[in-house]
Amino acid sequence: MARSRKASAAGRAAHQRVRTAKGRTTSSTRWLERQLNDPYVREAHAQGYRSRSAFKLTQLDEKFHLLRKGARVLDLGAAPGGWTQVAVEKVGPGGVVVGVDLAVIEPISGAVLLELDIYVDDASARIETALAGSADLVLSDMASKASGHAATDHLRIVALCEAAFDVARTSLAPGGAFVAKVLKGGTERELLIQLKRHFRTVRHAKPPASRADSAETYVVAMGFRSEGPARTA
Repeated sequence: MARSRKASAAGRAAHQRVRTAKGRTTSSTRWLERQLNDPYVREAHAQGYRSRSAFKLTQLDEKFHLLRKGARVLDLGAAPGGWTQVAVEKVGPGGVVVGVDLAVIEPISGAVLLELDIYVDDASARIETALAGSADLVLSDMASKASGHAATDHLRIVALCEAAFDVARTSLAPGGAFVAKVLKGGTERELLIQLKRHFRTVRHAKPPASRADSAETYVVAMGFRSEGPARTA
């Protein structure tokens, strides 16, 4: 499962068109056609990943060197498990990977999976027990269902990012890193201030596997510390 920056030649195929079938809307037909013609979708199937988003994490790791052998990784909003699969591969048998989601995740060899709401009171304790220590990396690819209203969607994803950051603050070891999905325009000002306060560097990145027409991007914060001024790179 090494190729990530673009789909392999074997994954390329002639453009497939889908006819609008009875009971299927035009929008769902367009979505299905996009899936069938997406090289990352084909490559995910070829390499055994559960979702095309696995390549987003792989590409972020190639750029920022987030995953290392023996690390403890917490993956929030993990379903269906693509990011968790990548994390397990990267940290190896000496590492610990914990995937958390409200939905049930099919078992992934080498990972501990929790069906858990991160807002409940005992969430931090359950996560700490599963990690068997502090995390070196906290990941969040969480996103709410799109409403079609840009301002509403932005507020929802900022709220999820803030919730993930709250978990990261209680779970990360000194020097650890945090990655979370945000929308185009970057991170909300107050949240960005908090991230810069608690991390040595804070960057935004849009991996190639993120669709060009998608407003999503990722905030990558590295060098966790409890307090103090920070600098951006």
